[in-house]
Amino acid sequence: MDRAPGLSVRLKLTLSYAGFLMLAGALLLAAVWVFLLRYVPERAFIDLHDAPTHGVFPVRTNLLRVFAPRAAAVFAFLLVFGLVGGWILAGRMLAPLTRIADATRIATNGSLAHRIRLPGRKDEFRELADAFDTMLARLEAHVAEQQRFAANASHELRTPLAVSKALLDVARADPNRDTGELIDRLDAVNTRAIDLGEALLLISRADQRAFTREHVDLSLVAEEATETLLPLAEKHGVTIETRGDVTPTIGSSALLLQLTMNLVQNAIVHNLPEQGTVWVNTSVRPRTVMLTVENTGEKLTPQLVSTLTEPFQRGTERIHTDHAGVGLGLAIVKTITQAHEGTLTLTPRFAGGLRITVELPATAPHTDS
Repeated sequence: MDRAPGLSVRLKLTLSYAGFLMLAGALLLAAVWVFLLRYVPERAFIDLHDAPTHGVFPVRTNLLRVFAPRAAAVFAFLLVFGLVGGWILAGRMLAPLTRIADATRIATNGSLAHRIRLPGRKDEFRELADAFDTMLARLEAHVAEQQRFAANASHELRTPLAVSKALLDVARADPNRDTGELIDRLDAVNTRAIDLGEALLLISRADQRAFTREHVDLSLVAEEATETLLPLAEKHGVTIETRGDVTPTIGSSALLLQLTMNLVQNAIVHNLPEQGTVWVNTSVRPRTVMLTVENTGEKLTPQLVSTLTEPFQRGTERIHTDHAGVGLGLAIVKTITQAHEGTLTLTPRFAGGLRITVELPATAPHTDS
């Protein structure tokens, strides 16, 4: 924003200090003047040289002649002292703001790694500096995450396009090749590209929080998701167990259904080869509601689990399965959870598999009137 030039804060503070000091001095001198007029005997003001001529006649003008020059000198001293001292004090008080302003300029130029780290005991300036450092740290992490996401998304989007081009080149070089097989493979590649595009759009929509909020019961959402994915569970030989209480929250029913579908589908696909189990549970706490999806499966290390919510991150054994997806399932869950002011927790199970908990703000149960 373009602004008209004005006085600096340091100069304003200097003038304020000096003005206050001058006002305090004026009040003090006025109090001295009143004290001298009211409480000092009048004969104390008689000029001794004039005493034989005037006797005891009061000569108050002597007081003014003596007091006025000294009062003016005091005012001049207070003015100079106030300006110099105020300028020095204002500079010392505003020094932290200078460091904060410098850090802001550095961040504006694109360097988010700089930190203020203002030393000293806690006060308003240091609270501001610490808050600014925290904001820079979060912004730096967010930018780094977005850059990784953009690079991974570009790579993932390029893959189906490159495969399609290779298939078309092979078909062009061999006109007698079976077109049915080519069409099937192109259809599979195209479907994967469409799924990836829809997943990216869903993440963008959730990240921007561009959705209508309404009352949602997570227990009903969990039931709908498990019923929808029951055929997939039967195909993989996985048993789904669902239980829980009414869990009222506020958010997008469509996004929360997508979140639950992703969790349950992930639990079904990445399970034991046979006789696996998925547990879906909803519960209520004093201020939050919880959705927990737990499954059997291979043992996972905490290091691997900590990366599963990153976009396009999968376990090495999972990439080559027929249900590997586009690598955005848990990333979508994380984005939807954050858009609903919730927390997402992933914990490896001791016996193998994964426990995922989504915790969202609770609301009073909604009843239609």
